[in-house]
Amino acid sequence: MKKLVLAIVFIGMGSFAMAQQTTPQDREAKRAEMQQKMQQKEQEHLAQMQKDLNLNASQVTQVKALHEKRKAEMKADFAKNKEARQAKMEEMKAKRTQMDADMKKILTPEQYDKWQADRKAKMEQKRMAMKDRKMMKKPMNTATPDVK
Repeated sequence: MKKLVLAIVFIGMGSFAMAQQTTPQDREAKRAEMQQKMQQKEQEHLAQMQKDLNLNASQVTQVKALHEKRKAEMKADFAKNKEARQAKMEEMKAKRTQMDADMKKILTPEQYDKWQADRKAKMEQKRMAMKDRKMMKKPMNTATPDVK
């Protein structure tokens, strides 16, 4: 019975993994779509600020320039910290591999297989929970406000 349940779990996880694979063209299209949405949101935010604060044309230009400057600084900081993030990820991966080897020494083969299956199931649950949280953050009504 346990083997049947484990087999079903592995088949289910395998089908989810296969369904999640995307092509480079899909990723590129999604990236372009996200950039377009971000630009639209920036424009809407600027228009809302102009309306709420009663900004004149000069102020709008200055605020837009300030936002662009801040965005460039954030992008530079992100690029600067990329190496540190990658080093941290490699360190975590090495620790995970070491823990896996240590657990393999401690547990019997059946216990080790069950431990790995449980760990993968928990990771899938976390992944789905994060996906659900992303879905909850999306606004229900994406209609654009009237800008005058």
